[in-house]
Amino acid sequence: MGEPYAKNKKAYHDYFIEEKFEAGIVLKGSEVKGIRARRINMKDSFIRIDNGEAVLYNMHIGRLETTHHFYGHEERGSRKLLLHKKELAKLQKAVERDGYTIVPLQLYFNARNIVKVQIAIGKGKQLHDKRADLKEKDQKRDIQRAMKDY
Repeated sequence: MGEPYAKNKKAYHDYFIEEKFEAGIVLKGSEVKGIRARRINMKDSFIRIDNGEAVLYNMHIGRLETTHHFYGHEERGSRKLLLHKKELAKLQKAVERDGYTIVPLQLYFNARNIVKVQIAIGKGKQLHDKRADLKEKDQKRDIQRAMKDY
Protein backbone atom coordinates (compact mmCIF):
# COMPACT_ATOMS: atom_id res chain seq x y z
CA MET A 1 0.00 0.00 0.00
CA GLY A 2 1.38 3.37 -0.99
CA GLU A 3 1.31 6.74 0.70
CA PRO A 4 -2.29 7.91 1.24
CA TYR A 5 -3.31 10.88 -0.90
CA ALA A 6 -6.48 11.39 1.14
CA LYS A 7 -7.76 10.03 4.46
CA ASN A 8 -11.24 9.95 5.93
CA LYS A 9 -10.45 10.71 9.58
CA LYS A 10 -14.14 11.15 10.34
CA ALA A 11 -14.76 7.46 9.59
CA TYR A 12 -12.61 6.39 12.56
CA HIS A 13 -14.43 8.89 14.75
CA ASP A 14 -17.96 7.87 13.71
CA TYR A 15 -17.60 4.08 13.25
CA PHE A 16 -16.09 0.99 14.83
CA ILE A 17 -14.06 -0.45 11.93
CA GLU A 18 -14.66 -4.20 11.58
CA GLU A 19 -13.02 -5.36 8.33
CA LYS A 20 -11.03 -3.59 5.61
CA PHE A 21 -10.96 -4.17 1.84
CA GLU A 22 -8.99 -2.74 -1.09
CA ALA A 23 -11.02 -1.67 -4.12
CA GLY A 24 -10.18 -0.23 -7.51
CA ILE A 25 -12.10 2.82 -8.68
CA VAL A 26 -13.32 3.86 -12.13
CA LEU A 27 -11.99 7.35 -12.91
CA LYS A 28 -11.50 9.73 -15.82
CA GLY A 29 -8.07 11.15 -16.66
CA SER A 30 -8.94 14.57 -15.27
CA GLU A 31 -9.95 12.95 -11.96
CA VAL A 32 -6.60 11.15 -11.68
CA LYS A 33 -4.83 14.47 -12.27
CA GLY A 34 -6.95 16.06 -9.54
CA ILE A 35 -5.99 13.24 -7.15
CA ARG A 36 -2.29 13.64 -7.94
CA ALA A 37 -2.66 17.35 -7.17
CA ARG A 38 -4.23 16.27 -3.83
CA ARG A 39 -7.52 18.06 -4.52
CA ILE A 40 -9.57 15.43 -2.73
CA ASN A 41 -12.02 15.50 0.16
CA MET A 42 -13.44 12.23 1.52
CA LYS A 43 -15.10 13.69 4.61
CA ASP A 44 -18.78 13.12 3.73
CA SER A 45 -18.31 10.24 1.30
CA PHE A 46 -20.11 6.92 1.65
CA ILE A 47 -20.54 3.67 -0.27
CA ARG A 48 -23.82 2.06 -1.31
CA ILE A 49 -24.42 -1.14 -3.25
CA ASP A 50 -26.67 -0.44 -6.26
CA ASN A 51 -27.71 -3.22 -8.68
CA GLY A 52 -24.94 -5.52 -7.44
CA GLU A 53 -22.22 -2.85 -7.83
CA ALA A 54 -20.45 -0.88 -5.11
CA VAL A 55 -20.66 2.87 -5.79
CA LEU A 56 -18.77 5.63 -3.97
CA TYR A 57 -20.85 8.78 -3.47
CA ASN A 58 -20.04 12.34 -2.44
CA MET A 59 -16.23 12.19 -2.72
CA HIS A 60 -15.00 15.57 -3.95
CA ILE A 61 -12.21 15.61 -6.54
CA GLY A 62 -11.34 19.14 -7.61
CA ARG A 63 -10.73 20.17 -11.21
CA LEU A 64 -7.43 21.57 -12.40
CA GLU A 65 -7.36 24.86 -14.29
CA THR A 66 -5.38 23.17 -17.09
CA THR A 67 -8.18 20.64 -17.78
CA HIS A 68 -10.31 21.49 -20.80
CA HIS A 69 -13.98 22.00 -19.85
CA PHE A 70 -15.10 19.37 -22.39
CA TYR A 71 -12.95 16.67 -20.75
CA GLY A 72 -13.68 17.81 -17.20
CA HIS A 73 -15.46 15.72 -14.60
CA GLU A 74 -18.24 16.12 -12.09
CA GLU A 75 -16.54 17.08 -8.82
CA ARG A 76 -18.98 15.31 -6.47
CA GLY A 77 -20.15 12.58 -8.83
CA SER A 78 -20.71 8.91 -8.10
CA ARG A 79 -17.82 6.58 -8.90
CA LYS A 80 -18.01 2.82 -9.40
CA LEU A 81 -15.77 0.63 -7.23
CA LEU A 82 -14.15 -2.53 -8.57
CA LEU A 83 -14.39 -5.53 -6.23
CA HIS A 84 -14.46 -9.32 -6.52
CA LYS A 85 -17.88 -11.00 -6.38
CA LYS A 86 -17.09 -12.65 -3.04
CA GLU A 87 -16.12 -9.30 -1.52
CA LEU A 88 -19.29 -7.67 -2.88
CA ALA A 89 -21.39 -10.49 -1.43
CA LYS A 90 -19.67 -10.07 1.94
CA LEU A 91 -20.28 -6.31 1.92
CA GLN A 92 -23.93 -6.79 0.89
CA LYS A 93 -24.44 -9.29 3.71
CA ALA A 94 -22.86 -6.93 6.25
CA VAL A 95 -25.03 -3.98 5.18
CA GLU A 96 -28.18 -6.07 5.50
CA ARG A 97 -27.34 -6.68 9.17
CA ASP A 98 -28.51 -3.79 11.32
CA GLY A 99 -26.23 -0.85 12.02
CA TYR A 100 -23.45 -1.76 9.57
CA THR A 101 -22.34 0.52 6.78
CA ILE A 102 -19.53 0.69 4.23
CA VAL A 103 -17.18 3.65 4.55
CA PRO A 104 -14.12 4.71 2.54
CA LEU A 105 -11.00 5.11 4.70
CA GLN A 106 -8.27 6.33 2.36
CA LEU A 107 -7.29 6.81 -1.26
CA TYR A 108 -3.81 5.97 -2.56
CA PHE A 109 -1.75 4.79 -5.53
CA ASN A 110 -0.51 1.18 -5.29
CA ALA A 111 2.90 -0.14 -6.39
CA ARG A 112 1.68 -0.39 -10.01
CA ASN A 113 0.58 3.29 -9.92
CA ILE A 114 -3.14 2.49 -9.93
CA VAL A 115 -5.61 4.43 -7.77
CA LYS A 116 -7.05 2.29 -4.97
CA VAL A 117 -9.56 3.00 -2.21
CA GLN A 118 -9.39 1.32 1.17
CA ILE A 119 -12.94 0.66 2.34
CA ALA A 120 -14.25 -0.90 5.52
CA ILE A 121 -17.33 -2.35 7.14
CA GLY A 122 -18.17 -0.19 10.14
CA LYS A 123 -20.73 -0.09 12.90
CA GLY A 124 -21.93 3.37 13.95
CA LYS A 125 -20.74 4.70 17.31
CA GLN A 126 -23.08 6.12 19.91
CA LEU A 127 -22.31 9.51 21.47
CA HIS A 128 -20.98 7.93 24.68
CA ASP A 129 -18.59 5.76 22.62
CA LYS A 130 -17.21 8.85 20.89
CA ARG A 131 -16.72 10.57 24.26
CA ALA A 132 -14.90 7.51 25.64
CA ASP A 133 -12.57 7.49 22.61
CA LEU A 134 -11.79 11.20 23.03
CA LYS A 135 -11.12 10.68 26.75
CA GLU A 136 -8.77 7.78 26.00
CA LYS A 137 -6.98 9.84 23.35
CA ASP A 138 -6.50 12.74 25.81
CA GLN A 139 -5.12 10.37 28.47
CA LYS A 140 -2.60 8.90 26.01
CA ARG A 141 -1.49 12.40 25.03
CA ASP A 142 -1.04 13.38 28.72
CA ILE A 143 1.00 10.22 29.37
CA GLN A 144 3.25 10.98 26.38
CA ARG A 145 3.81 14.53 27.64
CA ALA A 146 4.66 13.30 31.13
CA MET A 147 7.12 10.73 29.72
CA LYS A 148 8.73 13.40 27.54
CA ASP A 149 9.20 15.78 30.48
CA TYR A 150 10.52 12.99 32.70
